[in-house]
Amino acid sequence: MSKPAILCVDDELVILESLKAQLRKALGSAYVYEVAENAEEALEIIDELNAEEIGIILIVSDWLMPGMKGDEFLIRVHQKFPNIVKILLTGQADLAAIDRAYKEAKIHQCLSKPWSENELIETIKSGLEKL
Repeated sequence: MSKPAILCVDDELVILESLKAQLRKALGSAYVYEVAENAEEALEIIDELNAEEIGIILIVSDWLMPGMKGDEFLIRVHQKFPNIVKILLTGQADLAAIDRAYKEAKIHQCLSKPWSENELIETIKSGLEKL
């Protein structure tokens, strides 16, 4: 059986690298860590991993990205994979978008940028406990 995956989605490469490093430091090698620079790429990765029978258990997504915004992306993910734990990461989301993400994507939590590493890891651990 393959390891479950955690997917980070953000249009800034430095943020993706930071998220991946913090997750690997806190959670070790128990998971596969994937990154995508936009929602479309993330949806492709989800489909590829699903085809390889690698389950994505958690997604951390930025809100403000070119193309599809994070709330819309997470709603689409939720419609297809309702059991994935979803966390919205944002510095600029409007309250309506955050509210919509809670209601329609059933996000676990919304974190503000810049985030604290402790808050991020605690949020992810509490999300993983729901599985």
